[in-house]
Amino acid sequence: MTDGGARPEPVRMRLIDHVGPRDAVFLYAISAVLVLCGPVMLGFALFTAADLMVMGVVFTVVFVPVGLGLWGNTVVEREQNRRLDAVGVPATAEITDLTDFASDGESSGVEVGLRVSGPGLRTFETTWRRTYHPALRLGRRLAAVVDLSGGRFRIEL
Repeated sequence: MTDGGARPEPVRMRLIDHVGPRDAVFLYAISAVLVLCGPVMLGFALFTAADLMVMGVVFTVVFVPVGLGLWGNTVVEREQNRRLDAVGVPATAEITDLTDFASDGESSGVEVGLRVSGPGLRTFETTWRRTYHPALRLGRRLAAVVDLSGGRFRIEL
């Protein structure tokens, strides 16, 4: 008996960047610099009567939210990576398509078509935009980790 031509519901997965401890330290340091540069400039202007008050206010208003956002994003990515390491299922991501792209003329990269499959995992296809890497070629299989309950995966390159 047929199901009336109903198509299976697509699998929705989100790619997570690998943020290791060394990467996290760098991102936290950048965040701290962004958060502190405006207030430090304001303090310097107040205590030395330098003409940095306007720049200190501008840096504070602009860079503090950016630094806090970067810090928060790093915390979330580290948490997602820890979860993938703890409960992730090993999988294989096969490169099915490679397309060059140039988003703004300066930065260019490659859009990688992937077919991710593994034991106990419903196969799904997705795309991954990243900078060019010489190891990316059609048909290559990359190691992946998939969190079935969280809807996230990570590619190991």
